[in-house]
Formats: sequence, structure tokens, C-alpha cells
Amino acid sequence: MLPLMLGVIPFGLIFGALALASGVPPLEVQGLSLFVFAGSAQFIAAGLIGDGAAPVVIVLTIFVVNLRHALYSATIAPHVRRLSARWKVSLSWLLTDEAFAMASVRYRDGDTAQAHWFTLGTGLTLWAFWQSSTALGIAVGAVVPEGLALDFALPLTFIALLIPLVTNRPTLVAALSAGVLAVALAGLPYKIGLLLAVMLGVGVGLGLESFWGGETPEEGQS
Repeated sequence: MLPLMLGVIPFGLIFGALALASGVPPLEVQGLSLFVFAGSAQFIAAGLIGDGAAPVVIVLTIFVVNLRHALYSATIAPHVRRLSARWKVSLSWLLTDEAFAMASVRYRDGDTAQAHWFTLGTGLTLWAFWQSSTALGIAVGAVVPEGLALDFALPLTFIALLIPLVTNRPTLVAALSAGVLAVALAGLPYKIGLLLAVMLGVGVGLGLESFWGGETPEEGQS
């Protein structure tokens, strides 16, 4: 996870600075990272809080934005079914985009008896860096020059996460479809376009996997 923090740290720093600029008090800014722990949802929540939105609107908006985690959970669930409820709660709390991508690669290795420790480690690493980068953003983020465009680091991080997961033609087409749709639907309110792009991309991937008979990575490369 450590190389991925090069993208996470600027993202957390920007969040801390922008949340302060939106009028959210410093302790509440850090509290969002501590208890919500969801980057995109935190950005949206900070903006809505700054605009004086009703609490129910904020909660429902975050719910919609984070629906993608239901897909993550459905993917991870078969690998953690044998674990205790305490383990499942801990791993679900730490399940983020980056942690899911790394865990998915690990669960493909075959021997997954101790893979939950790997998943726990990825989640805790990201959690710790997210807290510290938010605190740094609260402290010094306001003086970072706008021309640095640090927010571009996050898309680069997600591209790096995506590449190891593209192992055959269905996943490649699914990724490309979701990316094109995310851009095309970016104008929809409350990030609904992102959710639709994810769902349609998954549908395309599943359909092609069924059509091509669930090809192996080697077959996809031939």
C-alpha cells in the first residue's frame, strides 16, 4: 500500500484544506476522516455542510455515493465467510477503493487462509495515512499553491490500482466501458453518474464473461 500513499496524501491534504474553506470547524473536519473514512463522500459532505444542507440530504447523498461498496463487499464476502463477526466488522470498516483493489489481487493467489491479515494491513495503512494527511491539510493546506493541482494524483492512483486487476478481455472491456460512461454521465447530480457507470460496467463485464465462457487470463492474452 505504501506506493499508493503518494496519491492518497495529497488527496487528504486537499480535503482538510477545502473542508476548512467550506466553513467546517477543524475538529469536525478531522472527525469526518476518523469516522466516515471515505474520501469522495467526505468531499461531498463538506460541501453540503458548507451550503447548509439538511442532515438527511447529507446522509442520503453519502449513501448513494458509497453504494459501490456493496459491490466490493459482495466480491470479498466469499473469502471472509468463515471469519468471526468481529473480523467481518473490522474489515468492512476498513474496506476502501484502494484496500479492495489490493485485497482482490491477494485473494487470487490461491492460499487465502491468512489473507484476512493482509486485508487488515492494507486497510489500517490507508486509515493511518488518511488521518495524518487530513490533519496536515487542516494545519497547512490553506497555504498550498492552487497551481500545484494535487487533486490529479488521485486519478493516477486509481489507474495504478486498476491495471493489475485487468486480467482478461471481459475485465478490460468492463473497465473501458465504466470509464467512458463515468465521463459521459459526469454532469448528473449527486455523483449518480459514477454509480451508474460502475453498475453498467459490471453488467458489461459479466455479460461478456458469460459470452466468452469465463476465459482465463492466459486466454485473454492470446
